[in-house]
Amino acid sequence: MKKLWITLGVIIVIVGGGLIGAGSYFYHVAIARGDKGFITQSTRLSKKSAVYREKYWYLHVKKQTWKIETPDHLKLVAWYVPNKDARKTVVLAHGFAGNKSLMGAWAGMYHELGYNVLVPDSRASGDSQGQAVGYGWLERRDDLQWAKTVVKRTRTTQIVMSGISMGAAGMTMASGERQVPQIKAYVVDSPFTSAQDIISYQAKQMYHLPAFPLVDVTSMVTQLRAGYNFREADAVAAIKKNRLPIMIISGTKDDFVPPRMGKTLYQNAHQPKQLWLVKGAGHTTAITQNYQNYKQHVASFLAQYVN
Repeated sequence: MKKLWITLGVIIVIVGGGLIGAGSYFYHVAIARGDKGFITQSTRLSKKSAVYREKYWYLHVKKQTWKIETPDHLKLVAWYVPNKDARKTVVLAHGFAGNKSLMGAWAGMYHELGYNVLVPDSRASGDSQGQAVGYGWLERRDDLQWAKTVVKRTRTTQIVMSGISMGAAGMTMASGERQVPQIKAYVVDSPFTSAQDIISYQAKQMYHLPAFPLVDVTSMVTQLRAGYNFREADAVAAIKKNRLPIMIISGTKDDFVPPRMGKTLYQNAHQPKQLWLVKGAGHTTAITQNYQNYKQHVASFLAQYVN
């Protein structure tokens, strides 16, 4: 009997050590700052692109560099592009493994719609400090701090909060917090429902691994090293608290953040709300599938709430 308990103890130690090791590995893959080789993004310009003009403008336009310091003492960096005498500004959040330089299509669109444009590098990305990606949860308060900075530094009276992918989820999470009075609406493209959901989905899609116990162990490692866990990074819980207009955009062929997550967020949102399922669009590709249609949908939604 004693030998049996010793054997079981050894097995538990080996399995537990293996899980912790695997959790630490996936923490470095998904959370820790660094190159995310499984995500391919490029700033390369192609004249064949539906958003070539917007990207070209963004690449060459004169930008102001803004900086803030977060309550946890990280210095974050953003680009600001004014728009004549505009009194309305968009705060635009990039996606996972992205940075401000990749947001030309959306920045150009909002500028064409008459907005000043502020595009931050999220924590642990681009020129901003930080060693852990927050899957929207850590970023949500950064986004709101940027909105406050816009009010302090400009004559802005109306703010739209917008983002893509992880930036969209972060903005959705921000919508559940106490709002800056000047914020009038949210537009989120390809948001996920929670860190737990999207990481579990990607574990299956990319690695053919079950969520339990690996994702849960990685979440524990993230709690210890980054100060949050995957279940609290919950956009569904946040959108239930939101009382501002929100537009949710999802592509029906998105295999990175499945459209069912956009549907779930919509179902849990309060009015006024709008869900636009873009037939045939992949992850954040609705804007390039038909730029003018995308621009018109966003403009029509925002025209109801922003002058």
